[in-house]
Amino acid sequence: MRARIYQPARTAMQSGTAKAKGWVLEFAPDSAREVDPLMGWTSSSDMDSQVHLRFDSRDAAEDYARSKGIAFDVTEPKPRKAVIRQRGYGENFATDRKGVWTH
Repeated sequence: MRARIYQPARTAMQSGTAKAKGWVLEFAPDSAREVDPLMGWTSSSDMDSQVHLRFDSRDAAEDYARSKGIAFDVTEPKPRKAVIRQRGYGENFATDRKGVWTH
C-alpha cells in the first residue's frame, strides 16, 4: 500500500488560498477500476482509495505515515506567482486616468 502526500491546489472557483493550506495523504489504488456490465458504472473493490487524511503540516503527514508503516511519496507544491498591479483594483475607477476606460 503506497500513499501520496501533497498540498492541494486552490480550486478554480476561488482566488485565495483558504482551503489549500494543509497537506493531504491519500492512498494509491491497488487495483484497476472495473466497468459494471449492466449499468456501465465504474467501480473498485479497493476501499483505501476513498481515504483522504488532512494534516496541518507536511511533517505531521510524514510522521503519521511512518508510524503506521505506510510507504509514501511527497509531491512538492509549485509556487504561485503573485498577481500585483501597481494601483490595484481601485485603478479601474480612478478619476485621473490617462486613457479611455472601456469594457
